[in-house]
Order: sequence, then structure tokens, then C-alpha cells
Amino acid sequence: MMPETPLLVEEACEACRADSVTLDLPEIEKLCRQIPCWSVVKSDGGQQLVREFRFKDFSQALMFTNLIGEMAEKQNHHPDILTRWGAVELIWYTHRISGLHRNDFRCAARCDQLYSSIPNTS
Repeated sequence: MMPETPLLVEEACEACRADSVTLDLPEIEKLCRQIPCWSVVKSDGGQQLVREFRFKDFSQALMFTNLIGEMAEKQNHHPDILTRWGAVELIWYTHRISGLHRNDFRCAARCDQLYSSIPNTS
């Protein structure tokens, strides 16, 4: 019997060192199945995970931003955040390795979980 794939939200972030390697394409594709609303984009800093979350107003967007900030502090892994009226854009990537690490996927999954816990979004 094959063990179940662990859910990303259940995994703790780990310390990432400068010599950590970025994820390869097969691993990225596998992890993306757990966070289907996120896009992988290429930028000057390497690959990144990007998602925009929609809200009914600025107050709700700001509340979500604060929840993300609290989670990021607990995980010691921090996204780029753009908060505006009715939307929050999050970008996850690991600056130290200029690309994607499993921590980015773990935190993206936590963001999805936090978003689904907010009543009356959009």
C-alpha cells in the first residue's frame, strides 16, 4: 500500500540555506496539483507562485493581508504582498535561492486555507 501524499498545509516550513536547490519541473507540477488556483510565473528572480484573492471591500482585503502576515511570521517565510481595494496579490518564492522551494508551496496552501475560512469573499 502506497502512503498518502502529505498535505502541504500540514508540513512545517524548514530553514532554507543558500545551497538549497530550486525544485525541478516534475516536482513543481506535482505540487501544483495541491494548489490549483496558483500560477507559476517566470521572472528575473526565477520562478514564482502567484495568485490574486478577491474580496468584497478593502477592509476584508486588509484583514486577509494581516492573516497572511501572521502566518508568514510563524513559518518564518514571507511573501510579496500587494493589497488594494477588493484584492490581495501574493507572490511566493524563495529569495535566497532565486526560485521555488517546497516552503513556497506549503505557504501557498496555507493561504488558500485562510482564504476559504473568510466568509462572504468576493
